[in-house]
Amino acid sequence: MTRFTENFPSVVHSSAATGWLTSVLQLGGIVGSLSAGVFGEIFSRKYTMFAACCWVILGSYLYVGASAGMASLLYAGRFFTGLGVGLFSGVGPLYNAELAAPEMRGLLVSFYQFATILGIMISFWVGYGSNYIGGTGETQSDLAWRLPSIIQGIPAFALACGIWFMPFSPRWLVKVGRDQEAQSTLAWMRKLPVEHDLVQMEYLEIKAEALFEKRAFPNTAEKGILKNQWAQYANCFSTMDNFKRVCTAWLVMFFQQWSGIDAIIYYASNVFVSLGLTGGTIALLATGVTGVVFIVSTVPAMLIIDRVGRKPMLLVGSVVMFLSMVIVGVIVAKFQHDWPSHVAAGWTAVALIWLYIAGFGATWGPVSWTLVSEIFPLSIRAKGASIGASSNWVNNFAIAFFVPPMLKSWQWGTYIFFAVFLLVGIFWVQFYLPETKNASLEEMDRVFNSHTGERDAQLLREAQRDVGLTALLARADGGNGMSKGPIPEEKFVESV
Repeated sequence: MTRFTENFPSVVHSSAATGWLTSVLQLGGIVGSLSAGVFGEIFSRKYTMFAACCWVILGSYLYVGASAGMASLLYAGRFFTGLGVGLFSGVGPLYNAELAAPEMRGLLVSFYQFATILGIMISFWVGYGSNYIGGTGETQSDLAWRLPSIIQGIPAFALACGIWFMPFSPRWLVKVGRDQEAQSTLAWMRKLPVEHDLVQMEYLEIKAEALFEKRAFPNTAEKGILKNQWAQYANCFSTMDNFKRVCTAWLVMFFQQWSGIDAIIYYASNVFVSLGLTGGTIALLATGVTGVVFIVSTVPAMLIIDRVGRKPMLLVGSVVMFLSMVIVGVIVAKFQHDWPSHVAAGWTAVALIWLYIAGFGATWGPVSWTLVSEIFPLSIRAKGASIGASSNWVNNFAIAFFVPPMLKSWQWGTYIFFAVFLLVGIFWVQFYLPETKNASLEEMDRVFNSHTGERDAQLLREAQRDVGLTALLARADGGNGMSKGPIPEEKFVESV
């Protein structure tokens, strides 16, 4: 934007400064995501989300308060915003899953990814619209670049206020010994009496999960919360089986990020300008279309992922993205010095970028997060998934930092660079990534050639029996037909 460029020329005209301004948000996200699990256990999911909202509000309005000669506020604002987003990414989906009815958990967890992409799309169009405030040239108002950040803080403020009217997570309440409050919360959420069998079944499921966790980590049960949390992280690396699963989760996110997706998302406007779209407004419009393509392509993936399987989707997506990057690289190499005479070539490259986005949105976007959430045994699932998520943030940070100088120095080579990673990713998915579609805990053990999941399933069944859940289900099944049948491992997995 014109006014932003005039106010902060040292940031805009330095690829290193631009990289830092973008990547400092990811730096905050790394800190937030890694601390989310610990804070969520100590202070509750509810209060941790409130803290996350406060960080986002602070970051948004520090950014708004920056002016010429005060670029440091831009960096501080971005860092605190990232801290809040990272913190929320660790507890938000968990809170949703723990409050949702069992039959709604899968939908709500996958909706989190959809909501993230929806937010990206909205931010693109807000940027496009605000670019017109005061005009697109020298008359442009400072509100043009400040408005997106002002709007960013509004949902965070609304949630920070509304969260005080929301209940604590029943799972957290059980963990801290507030069982009666947990039952009341479940009854309120389900709109049923506390003594209703469905409420008691869900409550006893949570009790069984808490007992399972204690038995799965007998040496840490008596330690403080902080030591207990770190001991559970250490357990992710205690056996070769666990280590293999951690590596798989880390590499899934590594290849997701080094496909170049966030290079396009973060620097879409710059990318489109480099492809010959003259004028910032046209580039912003193309960026807005990118957001639409992203969200439209994601919806079908949510519907077919359990029918098609993980590997086929990743392979098809990788091939589409690889070919798109290679062709864009060739087009840029051939025409980058004379775009005005080759407008059609420029728009072809833009269309291929949109195809690349669609390929990612329909495959790597939702599939990678699904894989990370399902490959771990119950005993290390939460911590293993958080390690996988940290891979996303760490690699995201590297991408955001290095891409601006790459686009400036390498130009067409940037696209070939990401194409190479996509090619390596194709071979890794084909020959090393296991297919996990519809795999139970025992089946996942066979995939990784271990017995951890089988042991966890046995511990879980014992915990369900000891808290009285097995007896309640048997009584309900024989008495009024309300039984959900034997408690499958998948149902427990869904709620972890």
